[in-house]
Amino acid sequence: MEKDAASPVESIDRALVVLSQLAAAGTDGLSLGQLADRLGVHKTTVHRALAALRFRDFVAQDPGSGLYRLGAAAVTLGDAYYAGDNLAASLHPALVALSREVDELVHLGTLAGAQIVYLDKVEPDRPVRVWSAVGRRMPAATTALGRAMLMDRGLSAEALAPYLAADGSGGLSGDRLADVLATARARGFASECEENEPGIACVALPLERAGAAVAAVSVTAPRERMSDERMAEVADDFRRVLPGLLPPGLVVRGGV
Repeated sequence: MEKDAASPVESIDRALVVLSQLAAAGTDGLSLGQLADRLGVHKTTVHRALAALRFRDFVAQDPGSGLYRLGAAAVTLGDAYYAGDNLAASLHPALVALSREVDELVHLGTLAGAQIVYLDKVEPDRPVRVWSAVGRRMPAATTALGRAMLMDRGLSAEALAPYLAADGSGGLSGDRLADVLATARARGFASECEENEPGIACVALPLERAGAAVAAVSVTAPRERMSDERMAEVADDFRRVLPGLLPPGLVVRGGV
């Protein structure tokens, strides 16, 4: 295996390369021989690295086939990095840039059960009379943030029942929510108009990692400033402003 420069600690470097190879292999896994061939070293050398990684649960070995795959500890590293406070801190500059671009209130949220929890907010220079706070929870079914995170899951009306129960207002049926999410998929963004606060509308897109939504970003504005045409323009602003400011591994839906 060619290197541009020698690693300061070769054994650690080898273990990291093993993890990279197993990540690329996915659920198919790799045998000891395959890993040795890819690293260009003897099997016993790779086996020592695997033993250390297995000890900390970064690698798992299938007892039947003997193939090696990423272990639970490796898989949860990304989840831990993109969770809660870490996610909000890493995305804050992107939220600031988007708020400045559209001159509106921007929120970051993620699913917590059947609710959306607000992780961060950036207010524009002009006032927006919206009651929101970091840490506040709202039903995912009636918020643009929640709909953005649900829109690509392909859930049936029956599977959406827990989200309707969390709403509690009785204003949505399973079929109606399924239709709303289908419309969001077709348009490429989620929205809500005056379903939570009179005179207020929101548009949102999910942020994805490995094809799954881990959070969503929304723009909130008075209804008179958020026509259907303006919503589509704001969604385009998401895709234009956010991609270059997102941490590695995160993409905005429909972005590059």
